[in-house]
Amino acid sequence: MYKNRRTIHIEWGDCDPAGIVYFPRYAEWFDVCTTSMLASAGFPKSELMRTRGIVFPVVDIQTRFLLASRFGEEVAVETSVVRLGRSSFVVQHQLLKGDRVAVECTETRVWTRIDPFASPTLKSESIPDDVRKILTAES
Repeated sequence: MYKNRRTIHIEWGDCDPAGIVYFPRYAEWFDVCTTSMLASAGFPKSELMRTRGIVFPVVDIQTRFLLASRFGEEVAVETSVVRLGRSSFVVQHQLLKGDRVAVECTETRVWTRIDPFASPTLKSESIPDDVRKILTAES
């Protein structure tokens, strides 16, 4: 499946007073990493929203914290699509400190179209073949 890697330099504002990354920051980073992965595959979020009315909200998230990350460290996040359903896809993130896994996260997202005239305003739809083809390819 498609894979992307992103480097993150941990800033003071990412941390609690003890200099350890405050746990909600990981969710923010992983969201950016999913967006970055799709952009690197040729599907920038801004373009998907503008041309197709597509967003891909998280409907489930599971995270395991294995090692603390601290102010001043540089970490890498490897992001990959591990499953594609009809309208949902599962993204796996591994935050690495060197060669050690510090955080593992799995997100389930749904491919949805924005419909400003309907309630609810998001409606799931099938992941298009052009997206499916790239996300199932080895990177």
